[in-house]
Amino acid sequence: MTPQPPVARKVPRVDVLHDDVRQDDYFWLREKDSPDVTAYLESENAYTDAVMKPTEAFQEALYREMLARIKEDDQSVPYPYGGWLYYSRTETGKQYAIHCRKAAPDAPEHVTLDLNALAEGHPFLALGAYAVSDDGRWLAYTLDFTGFRDYTLYVKDLATGALAPERIDNVSSVAWAADSVTVFYVLEDAAKRPFRLHRHRLGAPVAEDPLLYEETDALFRLGVWRSRSRALLFAGSGSFTATEVRWLPAAEPAGDWRLLLAREKEHEYSVDHGVDGGGGLFYIRTNGGGRRNFRLVVTPVADPRPEGWQELIAHRDDVMLEDVDVFAGHYVVHERADGLIRLRITELGSGATHHVEFPEPTYEVSADANAEFATPNYRLRYQSFVTPASVYDYDVAGRRLLLLKRTPVLGDFDPARYGSERIHATAPDGTRVPISLVYRVGTARDGSSPMFLTGYGAYGIPYPVTFSSSRLSLLDRGVAVGIAHVRGGGELGKRWHDDGRMLNKRNTFIDFIACADALVTAGYTARDRLVIEGGSAGGLLIGAVLNLRPDLCHAALLRVPFVDVINTMLDESLPLTVGEFEEWGNPKIREHYKYMTTYCPYTNLAARPYPIILVRTALNDSQVMYWEPAKWVARLRALNGGHRPLLFKINMAAGHGGSSGRYDALHELSFDYAWTLRVLDRADAPPVSTFPERTT
Repeated sequence: MTPQPPVARKVPRVDVLHDDVRQDDYFWLREKDSPDVTAYLESENAYTDAVMKPTEAFQEALYREMLARIKEDDQSVPYPYGGWLYYSRTETGKQYAIHCRKAAPDAPEHVTLDLNALAEGHPFLALGAYAVSDDGRWLAYTLDFTGFRDYTLYVKDLATGALAPERIDNVSSVAWAADSVTVFYVLEDAAKRPFRLHRHRLGAPVAEDPLLYEETDALFRLGVWRSRSRALLFAGSGSFTATEVRWLPAAEPAGDWRLLLAREKEHEYSVDHGVDGGGGLFYIRTNGGGRRNFRLVVTPVADPRPEGWQELIAHRDDVMLEDVDVFAGHYVVHERADGLIRLRITELGSGATHHVEFPEPTYEVSADANAEFATPNYRLRYQSFVTPASVYDYDVAGRRLLLLKRTPVLGDFDPARYGSERIHATAPDGTRVPISLVYRVGTARDGSSPMFLTGYGAYGIPYPVTFSSSRLSLLDRGVAVGIAHVRGGGELGKRWHDDGRMLNKRNTFIDFIACADALVTAGYTARDRLVIEGGSAGGLLIGAVLNLRPDLCHAALLRVPFVDVINTMLDESLPLTVGEFEEWGNPKIREHYKYMTTYCPYTNLAARPYPIILVRTALNDSQVMYWEPAKWVARLRALNGGHRPLLFKINMAAGHGGSSGRYDALHELSFDYAWTLRVLDRADAPPVSTFPERTT
């Protein structure tokens, strides 16, 4: 018998806003604790499992294939901090990392946290904060057992292995004072916004912890951290467009926090601390005064007023200053030019500056663990579509890279078998949009090759070009993979973000369509061989694209998709909503509402010939609530009569990132890849039976 898709009942709910009447038949799916909602979600899972049952053996084969490339018993590169070497390792058959330290490379190992032991009896576990006191004795860490990012603070005595009595719920960030007995932490409000800074002394009643600062503006989120120099503590409030930072000498935990720079509209800044033989310096990355891509200034800690700032790196329209790491003898700036990261390193003694550039056409560079302030090296992580993640120490004085570890890829992996390139599409307004591509060498460019194209385009976040050994299971079956670096991301600086947010959001979708069209025109793929994918805000991207151009692709995969934009942005009780008024807009403002109605994926669903679709979500997602994709799927089925395969897979015990255990996560990926290869009718996938050819 052919499986039949579930039909969600309709319970009309009518709202009127700005004289616009909206009816939502599936609002009831928000009732998470309702047996009816649970039954509906379970029926969706049962339907998906039934449709995918012919692929079960293929899913298992893919899982084994991907697992065989992974070194299951592996170890990270140790990093020095406070006289210890810290690292994590994994053991074959165990889901989670084991965090450890040694006094020296050949010294006995001390396990600081075994996440496998902590996860026993829990379907989900995530480690948040991990902070060791200056004397090396105490570990402050946070754990989430739900997937809803509900982190609880614990303190462990690393000398005895015993837990201190502290248990503090809803903690988002943690930092130690220099005395090793005082810890600062930030609490979240009911909408999961970090907003209150407290001070705690080990052994003291938590109920008596003084409130040091409360962030009352709902647009701002608060965090606390320690400078690499260990001299200062910082407490920063940030929105999507403005920043305000306070600081405190780490040796004066009971002292008064001091304001560095008051918040002002359209001024974001970040700060690090350096030494100068006197009272120290603030290194400030600032985009005030309309200098959107940031510049770098330095100023004395004793008098940080802007009139005394000394400019180290001027603002440039074509170079984004993404990050600054300050050390005792040098500082490192992450610059992004034409979408690619390069490192700019300045030696403080001589003032000499040089760049570290990388040869591949598309790649990713990020800071690795750089916990020590006085060091001659800079540790970085480099990877690309064809180069596995590689940890290097960069010798600043010698100007050379020393490879410490390249993630092993077991089996017969040979990077020479794969090609990577960066091309551009042209959007209708003339904007050039970068596309990163990887494929098996010899892949045809005559329109006969399948492709998996993804995108994101939000929050000013550049889509990283990273290596995945699991992705080889697509590439080796002839499926090319692409990233459309659309506006709304940060690939080309702040203006790239500005041009894809608020009342410019539609540019994100138009860019993605232009990229897909360009790839088809150039022969990289064809529409009936194209699968498009996006997660979270990238799910919004794919949902909007499907409404604008349902003919664009053969199939679409939406992961934890943000598809009910208007309803979510109207509900200020939800996590993220108010803070993201500066990303999407506030629908209570008529102009914003009218613009949202032109692209909101849920609002714009209609009876169209949509492609084959797989939607994934998680019940305990705190960022995109499960009901958004649930409502979207229910409404799409009702509008289209189920004539195209639409599957909905819900993880009933995870959050925004899916399963927390590494083997569980790999099983989820094998499901997605089996679905992808099936809809593309790859040679070793089961025959396409319930996935008919497109009819438009």
